[in-house]
Amino acid sequence: MSRGADTRARILLAAEQLMREAGLARTTTKEIARAAGCSEPALYRHFASKEDLVVAVLQERLPAFGPLISQYTTDPGGRSLHDCLVEIAVEATLFYESSFAINVSLFSDPALLRRHREAMSALGTGPHLPLRDLAGLLRAEQARGRMSSGADPDSAAAALLGACFQRAFLHHFHGAAVADADTHREQVREFAIGVVATVVTGIADTHHNH
Repeated sequence: MSRGADTRARILLAAEQLMREAGLARTTTKEIARAAGCSEPALYRHFASKEDLVVAVLQERLPAFGPLISQYTTDPGGRSLHDCLVEIAVEATLFYESSFAINVSLFSDPALLRRHREAMSALGTGPHLPLRDLAGLLRAEQARGRMSSGADPDSAAAALLGACFQRAFLHHFHGAAVADADTHREQVREFAIGVVATVVTGIADTHHNH
């Protein structure tokens, strides 16, 4: 790894740790640079702004379910729709769990939230993109004939990612203890399998008319 790449990696690691501990709103680039063992000007040689750094942390340091959606949209690789959605739900839940502490402090300061929203928009990113992209994947599945033509991709995507976000919220709210990363992933997978089965098959009793 080159010296520049090493510095960038240290900055990302320090930023992730500080944002998890103090929240995004209270973490400054000066504190991140100090924790990374570099100067603030050196930090800005790698990242144009604090928001640029935040995007890099979310994309490079946390579970990446956005690229997984793109991959399965283009080529499911022989996986069933159910299996694709389970993998996406697992990574989405882990991502929301990992990013929750980073982002939640933004909502205590409306002005800061507005500035952050504007910066994310300028960078062409934001939390709405996975929802949009998952709906796009479901439309691709409809075109492949693997999903009902009468189903609403936008609603299905919202139901699935909404459930993942809710689980992440409750995980933090209740302070659930985790034995180890592998055990936690398996617990998340069990959740994902159940939610995806419900989204894919629905809950109505098709044998009765009401």
